[in-house]
Amino acid sequence: MNPIIKNLESEYTTRELPEMNPGDTVRVFVKIVEGNKERIQAYEGTIIAEHGSGINKTITVRKVFQGVGVERVFLVYSPRIEKITVQRRGDVKRAKLYYLRERSGKATRIKEKIEKRG
Repeated sequence: MNPIIKNLESEYTTRELPEMNPGDTVRVFVKIVEGNKERIQAYEGTIIAEHGSGINKTITVRKVFQGVGVERVFLVYSPRIEKITVQRRGDVKRAKLYYLRERSGKATRIKEKIEKRG
């Protein structure tokens, strides 16, 4: 990568982010502006894809709401993102989890990754 671009991007990528991977269940806190009021709304779901790198990194988060699958793409370093927290670590064998779109109910469960102690 061009060192000039890398230097410019470093100003915007200073936010501390948790270690996130596809399969993880995350809660993304998004700033929502309604009229002249601003509030923070949490969006919780499973990361099914990551795209890009640096300032252009995005994650696709999927959740099922009232029986309908809802996917949202978040620009990780966007000023609209307040913070991201990891609720569960998923143990998956692939980078893109698009197969979850065709599944429903218990078939969408992902094994939890067991962390090593010590």
